[in-house]
Parts: sequence; C-alpha cells; structure tokens
Amino acid sequence: MVRKRTFISIVFMIFLLLQACSQKTHEGERPLKAPRGFRSEGFMKAAYAIGLLKLIETEPAVPDSIEVLKDIVYKQVESTSLQLDIYKLKRLKKAAPVLIFIHGGGWSKGKRSDYLPYLLDYAKKGYVTVTVSYRLSGIAHFPAAMEDVQSAVHWIRAHSGEYLIDPEKIALIGGSAGGHLAMMVAYADEKEYGEEYADSPGGKVQAVVNLYGPTDLSTEYARNRDECLNFLGKSYQKRPDLYEAASPRSYISTDDPPTLIFYGTIDALVPVSQSDSLHQWLDQAGVPNDYHKLKGWPHTMDVSVKVNRYCQHYMDVFFEQYL
Repeated sequence: MVRKRTFISIVFMIFLLLQACSQKTHEGERPLKAPRGFRSEGFMKAAYAIGLLKLIETEPAVPDSIEVLKDIVYKQVESTSLQLDIYKLKRLKKAAPVLIFIHGGGWSKGKRSDYLPYLLDYAKKGYVTVTVSYRLSGIAHFPAAMEDVQSAVHWIRAHSGEYLIDPEKIALIGGSAGGHLAMMVAYADEKEYGEEYADSPGGKVQAVVNLYGPTDLSTEYARNRDECLNFLGKSYQKRPDLYEAASPRSYISTDDPPTLIFYGTIDALVPVSQSDSLHQWLDQAGVPNDYHKLKGWPHTMDVSVKVNRYCQHYMDVFFEQYL
C-alpha cells in the first residue's frame, strides 16, 4: 500500500512537471521570459504541496543598511489616524525617486506592511519606498480610500525635503484593490473630489504599476461582487453612475502616466479581460504601457519566487525609463 502511494506520488509529480513544461509564455521576444504557469489553481496548489513551487518570504528581516521610519501620520479624519512607513538606505545622500505601495484586500482588509518584501528590495536598490494605510470599506465608502491615497501623495511631495525624496519622480504601485487605487489616483482629476488640495503641491505622479487590479467596476461580473458593493456602499441598480465613477477606465486620457501591467490568465478573482481592456484603452489614448500577461498564474501570483523575480525585473526597467 505504501509503495502504491509512493508510485502514485511520483507519477503525479512527473505529470505536474510535464504540464508546467508544456506551458508557453506570452512574452514573445522579451529578454526575460515569464515563468511557466499551471493549468489551474488546483495544479498550482499541488505543486506547492510537493515542493515544486517556492514562495517569497513575506516577513523578511530588515537589513542593517535600511532606515525605517514607521507610523508617520499623514492624515487625520475625525478619530481615524492614517499612517505611512518610509524605508531608505542609511547611506542615501541625495534625493531619490519614491515608490509608493498601496496594499490590496478587496478594499476591506489588508495592511500596509503586506508589501514589506518589495519595500525592502527597492530600498536596497536606492529608491525611497513608502507604504500607506487608507480607510477601508468598513469605515468609509468610495471615494474615501482614493482621497486618502491622494493625500498621501501630497504629503510625501510636501515633505520630500525631509526624507531625501525627489518630488518629481513618484510612482504608485498596487496589487488588486491597491492596483485599482493606484490607477484611480494616477488617472483621475483630483479636482473632481473636492478642493482639499487647492493650495498644496500638485498630486500628479510620473508612473503607475498595476498588479492584477480591477479597471472597470461597471461590468456585470464586478457589480455583482460583494467587494464592490461594500466598497461603494450602493448597489449598481441604485447608483450605476457610482460604479462608473469608481472605475479607472472612466478617467483614461492622453496625459496619464506610463503604466506597467501584470496579470495572470487563471486569475479567479479579477478576470484577465480587465487587463486586456486596460491595455487596449491605454493604447487608444496614446498612454505608454507595458502589458505582461502571464499564462497559468492566478491572483497574487507575485508571491511565487519566480513570478516576483520576473515582476521586479520589468519594474526595474520601467522605473529606470520613467523615473
């Protein structure tokens, strides 16, 4: 019986290897090819279970070379204090580009430390990295979260001199709901959301990275999701205009910042059609964009060591070009 189980395990492992090897990448002539994915999330989980899929360390130790400035209050909304954390090299001597990371979690959960691996990796590369908290949907509905991220951008630009930040080299990076917020802030005209910033430095950013974030909340799939209902506070039937207003696609225009896009083709949470459409809309508007459609990878695919390495490689290229 034990031998039979062992034999079955070996056969299954061989099958997974062959299945992975049979995957073709979407990357064409890209210098670094996308890592081969899986036929389904079930196959991916099986690969992880038998050690064929390695995940990144989600809580890495902070190296001695990095200075960490935590729990800085950038905005107070009644009794809610919104905070951000800053990471940078201790030996940093001159102003550097800043990368602002926005966590995901369906707009209802998640925390700013979720991006610690990226924060440390990019601080070690010489960037100043920042991660921000925002009001979740259980506290306030749209556009609260978007306005909070806008406020963080303004705060960072206004305090850039204190933290060796180049205020004209700002990128927003977000995954899932964080990707949505990054695009909203990057594309939308902030004047549409009040006069809070009338006397403050401009909030326009120079680049945006969208990791599997939704771009159109008015689709039939999106408007029937609990996450969207909780985020917006109204059903599509009652406020269809709200779903349009909360969609990054509604604000795409020729002056939007260059956009880097990462999506997996077996994403069960945010359909890959959202990224296909985003790529098309940006092309039509003449906005520079680089679309990476990774075959056989799911939502939050960059927790894979290989996918994370791939994403960082093209983020490096993107930041070098636009920051």
